[in-house]
Amino acid sequence: MHIDEAIRRYTNFLFLEKNLANTTITAYLDDINLFHTTFNFTVTEEISPMHVSDFINLESQKGLSASTIVRRLSSIYNYLLFLKDEDDYKYELKRIPGPVVTKTLPTYLTNDEVDKLLSMPNLNTPRGIRDKAMLEVMYASGLRVSELLSLKRDEVNFNRGIIKIRGKGGKERVIPIGEFALEYLADYINNVRFHYEKSDKRTIFLNTNGKPLSRQYFFKMIKTYAKEAEIAANVSPHTLRHAFATHLLENGADLRAVQAMLGHTNIATTQIYTHVSTKRIISAYDKIMK
Repeated sequence: MHIDEAIRRYTNFLFLEKNLANTTITAYLDDINLFHTTFNFTVTEEISPMHVSDFINLESQKGLSASTIVRRLSSIYNYLLFLKDEDDYKYELKRIPGPVVTKTLPTYLTNDEVDKLLSMPNLNTPRGIRDKAMLEVMYASGLRVSELLSLKRDEVNFNRGIIKIRGKGGKERVIPIGEFALEYLADYINNVRFHYEKSDKRTIFLNTNGKPLSRQYFFKMIKTYAKEAEIAANVSPHTLRHAFATHLLENGADLRAVQAMLGHTNIATTQIYTHVSTKRIISAYDKIMK
């Protein structure tokens, strides 16, 4: 099968049968296309297990993180599994061991640091009002950056105080959101959004061209505000999501409830935030007792 046809079929499979989000599909296809271009494949019959091993070795030499390499290996394995089911991959499929992923504690912010960060946008400008709404919604809901930037107007129920979205793997979840964040969101929608709107009537957060904001914009935005707030921690687009989970657990929230709100399939992923909370408790104790 020609590579272009294989990609077309696999894309349809991920979208129609696996019901994955567009951002997830794009990430998978980026890994697979990198694999293809590395060896200049033109047809699927050219792919062999040796190519997969060589690809992982090449990627390891680039100094990439273990988690990135493991993700790429998983993308390729699932792609070959699809080709095998389509009778377009003749070799026996075996899991190739990837590098061991060392779990690191996520960067967290204190309550004071979050307050400083959220106070940075200039509310006398349309851009500042939009940025303020984004930051407040993210901290109040724990949305992923991709979920925040693709959030639609009909996914927010102001009367009930909930956000209903379809996240990773096409799974739907309902997240409560506080009145404070909803007030800033309503202010943006009612008084600012029309300045940006062109043809997109549903997406909430738009740029000056009327298009959904990019991850690159959000990355630069939060870095800029963190610098202005003189926050020493390495703030990233997911920092507010981390803060959301950590602060909930510190205030007695049920681990399973936090797991559901974050959209984690495995509770072990959520449990890392309990370690963050424990670390902060120990740190506070040490400051007092030493």
